[in-house]
Amino acid sequence: EIMNTDQGSQFTSFAWADRLRRSGVRISMDGKAGSDTIFVERLWRSQKYECVYLHAWESGSEAKAGVGKWMEFYNQKRPHSALGGKPTAVVYWLRKEETKPDQQEQRVT
Repeated sequence: EIMNTDQGSQFTSFAWADRLRRSGVRISMDGKAGSDTIFVERLWRSQKYECVYLHAWESGSEAKAGVGKWMEFYNQKRPHSALGGKPTAVVYWLRKEETKPDQQEQRVT
């Protein structure tokens, strides 16, 4: 019903806005989207400075493999100060275990 975006050129172009309007979608650029996307924007910034800008890949497949390796490092090994120096995957799985309701094992006979 409502597309809430920042005011980047990809969202303010006539083609984009016209397509949304023709589809009956209302457009909101109230500034909220910036706070909604802060975590992913931070991820992209880290990826660019820690990975992309440091390599001169020869092909798209090399770039895909390099970024994939970095994403695995980012999630599995890279310490995050906001997470007490733990990688994101460690914190995610610890929280998932803490919030898991007690479940009895069901056996199929």
